[in-house]
Amino acid sequence: MRTAYSVETVRNAERELMARLPEGALMQRAAAGLAAACAQVLGRVAGRVYGGRVVLLVGSGDNGGDALYAGARLARRGAGVTAVPLSPDRVHGAGLAALRRAGGRVAGSHGARELIERADLVVDGIVGIGGKGGLREEAVPLAQAAARSRASVVAVDLPSGVDADTGQVHGAAVRADLTVTFGAHKPGLLIDPAREYAGSVRLVDIGLPLPDEAAELEALQHADVARLLPVPGMESDKYRRGVVGIAAGSARYPGAAVLAVAGALRGGAGAVRYVGPAGDAVIARYPETLVSDRGPGRAGRVQAWVVGPGAGDDAGTVAEVLAAEVPVLIDADGLRLADAAAVRARTAPTLMTPHAGEAAALLGVGREEVEGARLASARELAGRYGATVLLKGSTTVVAGAEGGPVRVNSTGTSWLATAGSGDVLSGLAGSLLAAGLSARDAGSAGAYLHGLAGRFAAQGAPVGAHEVAEAVGRAWRDVRAVERGV
Repeated sequence: MRTAYSVETVRNAERELMARLPEGALMQRAAAGLAAACAQVLGRVAGRVYGGRVVLLVGSGDNGGDALYAGARLARRGAGVTAVPLSPDRVHGAGLAALRRAGGRVAGSHGARELIERADLVVDGIVGIGGKGGLREEAVPLAQAAARSRASVVAVDLPSGVDADTGQVHGAAVRADLTVTFGAHKPGLLIDPAREYAGSVRLVDIGLPLPDEAAELEALQHADVARLLPVPGMESDKYRRGVVGIAAGSARYPGAAVLAVAGALRGGAGAVRYVGPAGDAVIARYPETLVSDRGPGRAGRVQAWVVGPGAGDDAGTVAEVLAAEVPVLIDADGLRLADAAAVRARTAPTLMTPHAGEAAALLGVGREEVEGARLASARELAGRYGATVLLKGSTTVVAGAEGGPVRVNSTGTSWLATAGSGDVLSGLAGSLLAAGLSARDAGSAGAYLHGLAGRFAAQGAPVGAHEVAEAVGRAWRDVRAVERGV
């Protein structure tokens, strides 16, 4: 599992470690890791380190010092390194002296754009993890020049101009091809929109004492998901494995019911009950489904419900499901039709799965506000409704009703932005709820499998939601293979 920590937590850990180390030792650790990553990039773009052209964009903080010391290491290997201090009177003095001793040069910002145009590598050491509010005016032309150039851009700790704690981007920011981060991931490296600016992310271990319980974010990996997935035992039958109810679809949107059932059938529960007006369409495609036209209350026993995909204006069914004393997943039209007080009053777990537009409507803000502050939006919704919230999008995040670290999904593909994809996810996560997973785990594991299935189904080309559902089994086997050591 990857974890991300707040700036305050990282700063405290740095102070604790520096108190036990010789002066400057921590920065040297960071610089060594940064230099090694930069050398690998130079090897790819210039063929070798010797003779590679490197420009360091140096701010006044420790990031600037990291860049200077790393530049000195590259210069000693024969690279042509030029530092461009943005605040020459506040540059890291020892780092600058080390660069000069190694044969590096210093240039003023007035000629920096020309240097960047000729560079193989640009190192962004402008602003550290404490930066707020985007780049300062004098740094913007340099970031733009780096974006236009053929050079690879490596950010020090995180791209300058993004918010380390929230993933928000207020104004101009550096776009990196690689971010070398020290000690721990920062939330902004895992959450859009900042994640888009980070490129690939490499973590350099510098020995920070960071307790797991202090993490702000968690990103599950194959082994974590494998431990969550339900596996039937020898004594299992379809009822012991869990039964999930799907209350979805309408005369206008029967396909939503079919796709939700498709996801549910592949989600680990032993049986799927369908309630709604699309029974004929469901049974024609999936004859193993238990179909009822008697409403949720008389459909038979279930261990969890999914309500809302394609439901139209059927507020009565939504209300009936919310009154059930089993876990409930609310999606799509169900989010619009659900009574907020009824959701808050529930004693069984509730998982809400909005996309940014639906979350914005629930919060009474603009969609762009949710997309620009995904972490804060998911937490606000979870607190307001007393529910676990899975906020779908370019970065899917899961905020637990009980607080704690927010989970961010690391799988997926932009090809999943297709009609019906969310219906498949709802059925899949609802089935995991019925199989006994908590709302937080069901949402996290469901999003992980769904994203992986999207990758497998698409393989770089357009894909339909039904193909994503069909690929869930492959994703499940791929995840379980890690646990089996395959």
